[in-house]
Amino acid sequence: MAVDQNLRIRDGLLRELPQMQRLLEAEQVVALCETYGRSAVVFVLRGVLEDVRKGIQNGALAAAPDIRTMVALSAERLAQRRERVLRRCINATGIILHTNLGRAPLASEAIDAVAEAARSYCNVELDLESGKRGSRTQAIEPLLKVLTGCEAALAVNNGAAAILLALSALADGGEVIVSRGELVEIGGGFRVPDIIRQGGARLVEVGSTNKTRLSDYRAAIGPATRILLKVHQSNFRMIGFTDQTAIGSLAALAREHNLLLTADLGSGLLEDLGRSAEPTLRQALEQGADLVTCSGDKLLGGPQAGLILGRKTPVDAIRMHPLLRAVRLDKMSLAALEATLMLHRDRPEGVPVLRMFGQSEDVLRQRAERLRSLVGTGIVERSEGFAGGGSLPEEQIASFSLRLAAPKGDEETAALLRSGRPAVICRIRDGQVIADMLAVADDEVPELAARLRAVLT
Repeated sequence: MAVDQNLRIRDGLLRELPQMQRLLEAEQVVALCETYGRSAVVFVLRGVLEDVRKGIQNGALAAAPDIRTMVALSAERLAQRRERVLRRCINATGIILHTNLGRAPLASEAIDAVAEAARSYCNVELDLESGKRGSRTQAIEPLLKVLTGCEAALAVNNGAAAILLALSALADGGEVIVSRGELVEIGGGFRVPDIIRQGGARLVEVGSTNKTRLSDYRAAIGPATRILLKVHQSNFRMIGFTDQTAIGSLAALAREHNLLLTADLGSGLLEDLGRSAEPTLRQALEQGADLVTCSGDKLLGGPQAGLILGRKTPVDAIRMHPLLRAVRLDKMSLAALEATLMLHRDRPEGVPVLRMFGQSEDVLRQRAERLRSLVGTGIVERSEGFAGGGSLPEEQIASFSLRLAAPKGDEETAALLRSGRPAVICRIRDGQVIADMLAVADDEVPELAARLRAVLT
């Protein structure tokens, strides 16, 4: 009898649930439709009704919620649907090219170029002068020739794709000689030996982990050798009892044996920052590299991209390879890259990454003191920042930070800072929040202060 009575009660509750049309006619739902769109509101209302039905059927709900309650729940879910996973973060870590935070922020000129390309059609593969099909690199190749002195250039969707494409086009079925000290993992589990194998070539390791001489390369050259590959060591450096072979020496050896020398410089250094012995792209080409590959979103300060620069003959061979279509850049990335390269040509100080590297300690200290005055507490102190993104790994950058107590504990404090709008990412350890000013823009200081006050005080 009790079971039958419960079933009757549940059936009665289910019959009391409003029909969808009745819900849609409610004044609050009409307002939601104006804000979120009818399709989204109908989808969410159906989900709410289904959840209520299940709650009644399994006994979790003893009464049917009224329309106002269901509308309120629907409004909450609709707001959550509009929350994007990707959102703006304030980078207070002291790492300029933070890979997890998207590396280089774009210049306003690049952002405007992306918006223009995105909102309309653009001549991504149309030569406006002749009216015929044009090259996808028509915008960036002339700029790269001016900036680096290369004979020809290509752009693909990232640095790993650049070296993979070059090897696939020029070394498939042959051998690629690399120093053992340069068989690096470039992040995300991708390793140079894997890329070489994927390119259809056979890896020939030479030298030792810490020392590789020109004679090691010479001894390894055989009939199947196609490329001498010199790899940027990305996010580590070996110090002490070490020795590497210079690009110039490898270039002479490559010419002697009619081989190609490819230098993967990784970080894309266009201007000498005075911080590292790493050559610029122009210097690597002048020293004799036939091809140079690098990323576009590191020290170059542009969008994610991979650049291939060098002599016309090998670049043209790469241009004809079918893999190029699979790794080509989209119109928005090309627009951002062109705008960034134009800044390097005409006004390098307009590139945000270069501005960050050029900040004086006095500017950073004043920014930290301004943050302290807005938060109302904390200690301004010297700190050490880094380039990040596998660039300038042994270079520490003098900076200033604001140190604050984190009474809620490290994990909870970090989670609360990440949950805000904008999200705040900084160093947190041993009950202390350290907000480094190296990668914080002046106009972000008030927002950063507001978030810190909300979480910490």
